[in-house]
Amino acid sequence: MPETDGDDLSDLPPSAKLVFKVLEYDGPLTQKGIVEESMLSARTVRYALERLEDIGVVEEDVYFADARQNLYEIDKPDCDGDCEAAASAD
Repeated sequence: MPETDGDDLSDLPPSAKLVFKVLEYDGPLTQKGIVEESMLSARTVRYALERLEDIGVVEEDVYFADARQNLYEIDKPDCDGDCEAAASAD
């Protein structure tokens, strides 16, 4: 049986779980935005993002408003026709 995001997240440090929740509630953010929302240090946020990217639950994209920064968001799994059912379950 494949591991779910919940199983992977349970093994992460509290800072990574907090960063995940910040991204879950506040949507795509830059690292600076995550630092401001989570009140964690920039170094802690960088480490948390690395851990979240390692397990494949967060993806990094270009932040077009300032190309020197990256935009981070939760990597949503692909739906096989059950997207409506999954959305209504939330």
